[in-house]
Amino acid sequence: MIDIKDLTKVYGRTTVLDIPELHIKKGESFGLVGNNGAGKTTMFRCILDLIRPNAGEVRSKDENVAKNEDWKIYTGSYLDDGFLIDFLTPDEYFRFVADVYGLSEGDIQNFYEDFEEFFNEEITGKKKLIRELSSGNRQKIGIAGALMPKPEILVLDEPFISLDPSTQIRLKNLLRKLKQEQEVTMLISSHDLNHVTEVCERIVVLQEGKIEHDIKTSENTLKELESYFAVDI
Repeated sequence: MIDIKDLTKVYGRTTVLDIPELHIKKGESFGLVGNNGAGKTTMFRCILDLIRPNAGEVRSKDENVAKNEDWKIYTGSYLDDGFLIDFLTPDEYFRFVADVYGLSEGDIQNFYEDFEEFFNEEITGKKKLIRELSSGNRQKIGIAGALMPKPEILVLDEPFISLDPSTQIRLKNLLRKLKQEQEVTMLISSHDLNHVTEVCERIVVLQEGKIEHDIKTSENTLKELESYFAVDI
């Protein structure tokens, strides 16, 4: 579903991304891990055409994302606060997302019902602007907004950051449900090895922009990843 070929990104004299080939199949839950500066966010930004690589290409459903915008209709993403419109209330923001994707009033109502537990009475029906909310609640809004149009592809960068333990558990359950019921293709980066091994069936380790390991998740994966990253301690 997503194909990367000869992808490189260079800043100054530093190559921050160098991926000869990578294929993510439809319905796959794909985890991306690595230390700070490994190139995770850069890779996601190239996949979403937020930045252009120096060479190579990213294809979604066999269409180059830099030359075609059809992929935006079936792709949901949240990388950081920059994806939000912080001078809106959460309800205004969700209404905006609904308008962009042409969702009906029934779709909006179903969305609120589906995310009632995830919001935990902290998001909707409030008068506060998004910028006035805690980082954890802004994270909830961004993730929910990415999922609102029921995308075929979901890209989340560090989705568990700033979330309290209860919400982290709710998010993991939500992602598992999406995988089972809707076959969403998920790309998730995380510094939390435990979380990413729980929700992703495949994990790629990036190191200085290059793929060091490409692992099919098993009961031993967490220990393997911990051993890999412990070498630098």
